[in-house]
Amino acid sequence: QVQLMESGGGLVQAGGSLRLSCAASGRVFSSLDMGWYRQARGMQRELVARISRGGVTDYAAAVKGRFTISRDNAKNTVYLQMNSLEPEDTAVYYCNTQSTWPRFNYWGQGTQVTVSS
Repeated sequence: QVQLMESGGGLVQAGGSLRLSCAASGRVFSSLDMGWYRQARGMQRELVARISRGGVTDYAAAVKGRFTISRDNAKNTVYLQMNSLEPEDTAVYYCNTQSTWPRFNYWGQGTQVTVSS
């Protein structure tokens, strides 16, 4: 079992920045691959960025160059630094960890990010 708790969402003007945090507990954090997803109203949930247990990162095309995912294994936390925010980035952002072996898929409760134009 893994518990994930996001924080850092809020309301920001276009062009601004926010940093999301996700604190994990329940498993050895350094062994987890971590990801951030988002879901805008009426849309499907989509991958934003992910970081492997080894620190390899991957980004959705829409956020590449603006968002940075990072992790601090000593703090059991993964971060999403979001710069140059756009109204299209408005969504609920979810932290996720998943594995095919052993098989698991855990989500946080989500944090709202609203970007005003």
